[in-house]
Amino acid sequence: LGNGGSTLHALRCLEEQYGDQWTSFTVLLIHSGGYSQRLPSASALGKIFLALPFGDPAYQMLELKLAMYIDFPRHMKPGVLVTCSDDVELFSTGVTDTIAFDRPGFTALAHPSDVAVGTTHGVFVLDPCSFSGKGGAEYASCHRFLHKPDVETMRRSGAVWVRGGGPQLGSPGSCTHPGTASECVYTDSVFYMDHGTAKQLLLFYKQVGTLGCEIDAYGDFLQALGPGATPDYTRNTRNVTKEDSGLVEVRQQLYSLLQGTALNVIVLNNSQFYHIGTTQEYLFHFTAESKLRLELDLQPVAFSIFPDTANILGRSSIIHSVLEPGCVVGPGSVIEYSRIGPEVSVGKSSIVSGCCINFRVEIPPGCCLSSVSVTLNGRVHYVTMVFGVGDDLKRSVQLLSDVRSLRFFGASFPDCLHLWSLEASGQLFSSEDTRLGLWTARIFPVCSTLSESVRMSLKMLDSVQHMSPFKLSAFQLLSVEEMLAYKDVEDMLKFRKQIYDEICLQRQKSDFRM
Repeated sequence: LGNGGSTLHALRCLEEQYGDQWTSFTVLLIHSGGYSQRLPSASALGKIFLALPFGDPAYQMLELKLAMYIDFPRHMKPGVLVTCSDDVELFSTGVTDTIAFDRPGFTALAHPSDVAVGTTHGVFVLDPCSFSGKGGAEYASCHRFLHKPDVETMRRSGAVWVRGGGPQLGSPGSCTHPGTASECVYTDSVFYMDHGTAKQLLLFYKQVGTLGCEIDAYGDFLQALGPGATPDYTRNTRNVTKEDSGLVEVRQQLYSLLQGTALNVIVLNNSQFYHIGTTQEYLFHFTAESKLRLELDLQPVAFSIFPDTANILGRSSIIHSVLEPGCVVGPGSVIEYSRIGPEVSVGKSSIVSGCCINFRVEIPPGCCLSSVSVTLNGRVHYVTMVFGVGDDLKRSVQLLSDVRSLRFFGASFPDCLHLWSLEASGQLFSSEDTRLGLWTARIFPVCSTLSESVRMSLKMLDSVQHMSPFKLSAFQLLSVEEMLAYKDVEDMLKFRKQIYDEICLQRQKSDFRM
């Protein structure tokens, strides 16, 4: 359904559960993360429950969101505040500044960002006469909204601003030094819709009935707003995960419905927008000298057992995990919700999530290793996905002959299949349509224990790195798509609770000895 379809569905659930009473509610609606194909370690439980490297016990993204928005409800009329789960908005406002969500229609927050950031987010085309660019927060008039535009479109639309000699902003599009850091655009993050607008969208959802396509709450709602909005975007499917035949028609209906609705923008001049939705962003913000790490005081070790004899090489992030003496963790790596044995070496810039590794192994650099509990035929089993942090899990092809263009940990995917004694056939992929890719490839062994599933997946990877055969044909194999369909959330949380209890017990013993 996309996050737009899920927004409409959530509104319907509110009405079904509370009737007319929901018209008086102020609602926080968070998209929990979708498939999370660019950060697969968060796919099973959602990016909103991503563990953060601070707090005792460690905070999750949900708690950070609640802390950031804690002052909003007191200045909000009944309506819905919509936000994603993989971004952090930090801002400072003046003593007299108020961020109020009390106007009809839509109200969105805007943040000054580098032009490159605008290509992967929403960008506001603001009226230069409506705000000064000074102070903490100010309302501005918005001419139109662009969704993931290219740089040329941003310049042509007047969305690019030039910072002057200080906090003052020059006029939009007047790029005296093209390509320099002085240029910025105003990007989106959180938006609010008043109850009247939410009810209008809910009525549309009821009339449409079953949605047969993916709707984007940002691209398909906000692009219809502002006096400069045009219906051209309704036919642009460049950013759609899966293109469906009815998409253009639904977009056009939404455009007709929302055209003329107010788009109010609150410009947060002194703010920072951080995105943590990809493996590279995740590793950078949690382990490198990023601004976010400094501003939130992110810790190298958060709520974990970390003996002195465990060897951390450089800056890494250990969250809600148990590390045994003798293990080695390379620089720039993140370990979360895992148990790492004494003979384990984790290579640099790797992600290890939800794993139990109690055997001797060297995990190569740049590895994303994530275990998922699944229920098959009424019994709990375990599957561990393994990828390179740079692998493109969103990429897919339509023909089996094009599978050769896919890469797994830098190697040709057909070469990997040959090493694993698998064939590139229709049965290899779980997708019912023609989306053939790493996401839908049945290549991960189903095992009876958590540690064994990690061992088998690492043997898969080792065979690719050393070009040595490792036969997978004897195993029951699942794709990541199937792992999510069969996931057993309760069992995954049970493992996390076991680690939690062990950390608490070790601390009690330590306190008792002291």
